[in-house]
Amino acid sequence: MDRGKVFQERLRQARHKKGISQRQAADALGLTKIGYQNYEAGRMNPSFERLPKLADFFNVSIDYLLGRTDVPQVVRSAQWQG
Repeated sequence: MDRGKVFQERLRQARHKKGISQRQAADALGLTKIGYQNYEAGRMNPSFERLPKLADFFNVSIDYLLGRTDVPQVVRSAQWQG
């Protein structure tokens, strides 16, 4: 499955897990219903600014939404010592 399809499916699954409609998700995220539907349908991709808001709202990591990991929850580790 390509990354775009993974994003669409994981976004839909996260919304279902939260037990809300597309309208409720859109309202909570400051989007129109059609705007949110476009994300789930793959007609549009979220901006760099919107992506963290989606992940935070659904309590998943950006990496999970993008298909870079199969672990949905944000894993908090010790502070990076760069």
